[in-house]
Amino acid sequence: MSSPVVRRALLLSLLCAGALGFLPCSHGAEVAPGYVTVSAASFRPSSTCRAPDPVVPQRRNGTAAVLRLTHKHGPCAPSRASSLATPSVADTLRADQRRAEYILRRVSGRGAPQLWDSKGEAAATVPVNWGFDIGTLNYVVTVSLGTPGVVQTLEVDTGSDLSWVQCKPCAAPACYSQKDPLFDPAQSSSYASVPCGGSVCEGLGIYASACSAAQCGYVVSYGDGSKTTGVYSSDTLTLSPNDKVRGFFFGCGHAQSGLFTGNDGLLGFGREQTSLVEQTAATYGGVFSYCLPTKPSTTGYLTLGGPSGVAPPGFSTTQLLSSPNAPTYYVVMLTGISVGGQQLSVPASVFAGGTVIDTGTVITRLPPTAYAALRSAFRSGMASYGYPSAPPTRILDTCYNFSGYGAVTLPNVALTFSSGATVTLGADGILSFGCLAFAPSGSDGGMAILGNVQQRSFEVRIDGTSVGFRPSSC
Repeated sequence: MSSPVVRRALLLSLLCAGALGFLPCSHGAEVAPGYVTVSAASFRPSSTCRAPDPVVPQRRNGTAAVLRLTHKHGPCAPSRASSLATPSVADTLRADQRRAEYILRRVSGRGAPQLWDSKGEAAATVPVNWGFDIGTLNYVVTVSLGTPGVVQTLEVDTGSDLSWVQCKPCAAPACYSQKDPLFDPAQSSSYASVPCGGSVCEGLGIYASACSAAQCGYVVSYGDGSKTTGVYSSDTLTLSPNDKVRGFFFGCGHAQSGLFTGNDGLLGFGREQTSLVEQTAATYGGVFSYCLPTKPSTTGYLTLGGPSGVAPPGFSTTQLLSSPNAPTYYVVMLTGISVGGQQLSVPASVFAGGTVIDTGTVITRLPPTAYAALRSAFRSGMASYGYPSAPPTRILDTCYNFSGYGAVTLPNVALTFSSGATVTLGADGILSFGCLAFAPSGSDGGMAILGNVQQRSFEVRIDGTSVGFRPSSC
C-alpha cells in the first residue's frame, strides 16, 4: 500500500497533466508548504520559439540600451546562431567543469591556470604573460560594428573583459567558420587600429601582445585551450538604432584556434577597463542588467543603463564585493540556503569565500559542506513523493526519472545573500538535465559560483555597489 504522500503525488500528476511551462499547478490540489508543482512536459525541449518579444521593464530615469538575449542553441536564436549543432549533455557538462575549475583556480590565486584536454585532464600550463579568460558560453546578442554597420552575433560574458570579433584578412585554419560575414576593417570609414605605445595600448594589461607595423596587438586565451589574437582596434558599435558607442575598443581577430564555433566573437561585461561596461560608463553609468531565458525556446534581454545607486522596485539587493586575485568578476556573499522552506544548518564560515555571479557557467558550484546539506535535504523531499532516481550525469549526482508523470512536485530552493536578499528559485532553477542543478567544488570557505541555471528568469541588475535580483522578469 503506498503512503498518503505518494498517493497525493499521483493525484497531483493527474490533475496537473495539462499545465504548461514552469508554472505552479493551480487546479486547487494541495501542495505542501515549501513545495511547488509543475508540468512534467516543462522539462522537455521545444523546437518553437515561444516568446520572440519579451516585455522589458521601462526605465524611468537615465539612458538605457536594450538588446534581445537568446540561448545560442535554441529556436529563438538568430538564424545565424541557431544552425549550430547543439552539444550533448556530456560535452556541455565537461566544458562547464573546465570553466568552473578555471574560475576557482584564478580567484584562489594559485598561479597560472592549466589547459585541459578533450577528456578534461590537465594538459599544459599557460604562460603567465598570456591574457587568459574562460570559454563555454551560452547566450548571444546581435549588434553591428563599423560604418556602414556589419551585423555580428556575439556571446555575452560577465567573466570576460576584452571584446573581439573575427576580422579580414582571415581564412581557415586561422579563422573558424561563422554564418555572418567577417568584419572587414578596410570597408569601415570609422575604423582605426590602436597605435603602440599609447595609454590605450598600455591599458590592455595581461591581454597585450607584441606590436606589429606600429599596431597594438592583443591575445586572449581561454580555459578550454582556445585562443584569439590580432590587432586592438576601435570602431562604432551599434547596440540598437538609437544607441551607438563611438570609438569602441575591441580585438580585431586575425587568428583564432580551438573550440570556437559559429558565432562571430564575444562581448565582455567584466569589471576591468577594456569591458563594454567600463567603456560606456560615462553614458550608461556603469549599470547593466540581464534576464536569461528559462529555456532555449524563450527569450530574455540585456540592458545597459538605467537609474544608478538605488535599484528600481521589485529587486532584492545585496552588496557587490571584489576578488583581489581576479578583479574581472562580480562577487557577492552567499549566507544561507533553504530547501522546502527549511533553512539548512551550514556554518557561515563555509560561505566566507564569496560567490562569483557568472553568465557562462551553467551549474552552480557550492563548497562541499553546503552542497552535501542541500543534496541531503533535496533527496529527502523528493523521496517523500516517491520519484524514482536515475543514474548520475557526470558532475550531477542527484537525478530523477519523471517518465509517466504528468506533473512533478519539487521542494523549493532559496538562496540568501548578505543584507537579506533572497532568491527563491523556480523549477527551471532547481533541475537541469533531469538532475539537481548544483555541484560541489573547491573547499569550505572558498569561492562558490552562481551559474546561469539559477539566474534564469530573474532580472539580474549590477551597478558599482550592488547586485539586485527581480523574479519572473522574462
